[in-house]
Amino acid sequence: MNYNDHLPPHFHAEYQEYEVTIEIGNGSVTGRMPRRALRLIWSWLDEHQEALEDNWTRARNRKVLLEIAPLD
Repeated sequence: MNYNDHLPPHFHAEYQEYEVTIEIGNGSVTGRMPRRALRLIWSWLDEHQEALEDNWTRARNRKVLLEIAPLD
């Protein structure tokens, strides 16, 4: 997640040489990534959606982001 990033609320994910942006609200993907990796990211999104939405708001208000557990 980046400060002053564009709408809609999203986060960036990288895997090997792939990079995508994922919308927090609906899991929509921009970019390319192997399906297996996307399934893991969507699972993580489902588990941490509230925290991601909170961090998006914090980033827009230029506040310190809270740590969110990485993929296991």
